[in-house]
Amino acid sequence: MKRFVFYLLLLSPFISVAQADADAAWVKDNFTKKEYYIQMRDGIKLYTAVYEPKDVSQKYPILMQRTPYSCRPYGEANYRPRLGPNTSLMKEKYIFVYQDARGRYKSEGRFREMTPAIDNKKSDKDVDESSDTYDTIEWLLKNTNSNGRVGIYGISFPGFYSSAALPDAHPALKAVSPQAPMSDEFMGDDCNHNGAFFLLDNFGFYSGFDGPKAENGESYTPFFRARYTDAYKFFLDFGPLKNANTAKYFYDSNSVWRQVIKHDTYDEFWQSRNIRQHLKNIKPAVLVVGGWFDAEDMFGALKTYAAIEKQSPGNNARLVMGPWTHGGWAAPSWTSFGQYHFGTDLNKHYQDEIETKFFNYYLKDKGSFDQAEVTLFETGSNQWKNYNVWPPANSRPTSFYFQPAGKLSTSKPAGTNSFTDYISDPNKPVPYTSVVSGRRNNEYLVEDQRFAAQRPDVISFETDTLTQDLTLTGEIAANLLVSITGSDADFIVKVIDVWGDNEVLPAAGPNQRPTPMGGYQQMVRAEVFRGKFRNSFSKPEPFVKDKIEKVSFKLNEVAHTFKKGHRIMVQVQSSWFPLVDRNPQKFGYIPGMDAKDFQRATIKIYHDGKNSSNVVLPVME
Repeated sequence: MKRFVFYLLLLSPFISVAQADADAAWVKDNFTKKEYYIQMRDGIKLYTAVYEPKDVSQKYPILMQRTPYSCRPYGEANYRPRLGPNTSLMKEKYIFVYQDARGRYKSEGRFREMTPAIDNKKSDKDVDESSDTYDTIEWLLKNTNSNGRVGIYGISFPGFYSSAALPDAHPALKAVSPQAPMSDEFMGDDCNHNGAFFLLDNFGFYSGFDGPKAENGESYTPFFRARYTDAYKFFLDFGPLKNANTAKYFYDSNSVWRQVIKHDTYDEFWQSRNIRQHLKNIKPAVLVVGGWFDAEDMFGALKTYAAIEKQSPGNNARLVMGPWTHGGWAAPSWTSFGQYHFGTDLNKHYQDEIETKFFNYYLKDKGSFDQAEVTLFETGSNQWKNYNVWPPANSRPTSFYFQPAGKLSTSKPAGTNSFTDYISDPNKPVPYTSVVSGRRNNEYLVEDQRFAAQRPDVISFETDTLTQDLTLTGEIAANLLVSITGSDADFIVKVIDVWGDNEVLPAAGPNQRPTPMGGYQQMVRAEVFRGKFRNSFSKPEPFVKDKIEKVSFKLNEVAHTFKKGHRIMVQVQSSWFPLVDRNPQKFGYIPGMDAKDFQRATIKIYHDGKNSSNVVLPVME
């Protein structure tokens, strides 16, 4: 559910009604809620809900979340059933603050999708999310029972607001935790990955997020309600992307959807919204959190941390990556995902030993916080690992070359004019999942890929059986030498863990049976790249028919152990539907193309001495 992370919605499948009622009663017994309209420097007022502890015998730090997703429930008599990012912090009794972002719900002003940051503000008319956070903190310090310290946190879009608070931060802002933060929506978050538009999530998200706002500011009317049980069939029948810009769907020419698809290159619209370039001279302590199975903003977490490390020497930033889906670390427990079984509740460790200690230490001087620079969960081996630098010093980029007959090895191939080809037909695209549903399959990032391997438009390269464990920790790169008969194409590269033929997954509980896993093709990491951007994201170029060209791109980082007896597989394909919109395989402005523009193309992936396609894997020594 793209960026649509309400804390309560996230928790609702896990919490009993009785527990929710008990928590709500505790909040009401221990906190007083007040609502304010806090004026910003340009006169705009932002709706803010403040929950202060009833016990006024001491002063408390402020813990704030700014959101475009509503501070419900509205009205001072109506209380949230949970406060803060986890129950432990709620019981610590902070001053909890929730604010509707500028232009959203009950706040005044104009909403802008990922408001561009302004580094050098020249007047009170120059406002961005950093200045709105600054002005809010200034007011709160003067009007609450505060100890003078402030923290901010948020998941997804609220994670962006957390990141955006860091440049020119208020001196009282001492601890910030961007969690799965949106950071660059053209390169790797939510809207696009490497210029390829993520159709399924955005179509559903923007239909409700950006519709007409109610007069009281408490709700939005969806543009439409698309109901279907088979997303693949629905979007294939839907036709070209331009069909969404009609009276039936996104009828408002000023809607965010229209803006997003209009800008199909990395132009000023997207560049100005890249918050990473502004993460310089960061003063507060920062805890960046992300998930290895996050379908929306894995990129945002990894690249936000990397940007701070690169641009803010001497910073106090840390990175935590776990085997979570989008926002999964905020759930009451996390013991398994897909076919991964972790053997313990990972969230109790994260919430009690990392998140709670982080805010308590920097906002209350309570306890200690000696967390490693980088803390990550290594899948495959099922263990937490700590590093003092990222990627680890003993991670070695190792090229694995595609070979004839579907082989994959560290030896460079020989010979000439050796390739594997397939026909890519945008009218018969490769599905992103084997699960037919009206919603995005949230487990597609760990799903068995045998359904795809059986298709003629998906090619595979595989190592011999591993004779010892092999651990990957760090960044993956794909270097494809290709030729196509069209003038554009997408390239999806998947790194897959192939289980041994006779392996079984032990029973997860006393009343369950072991799961046969022989030949299971467990996806470890995957990414898409729109080929026309191979030389520049701002100035796309058509392919020349049958000319061999290099297409290189990076996949998100990984921490995974391939066990002895497993094999490493790489799959390559040119559609991932309807997760990603269809590339017509004809160069041009895709949002304006017609059905007749969608053409079949023959794709050749070369693997010879001169044109040696490969993936570079971060092998731990």
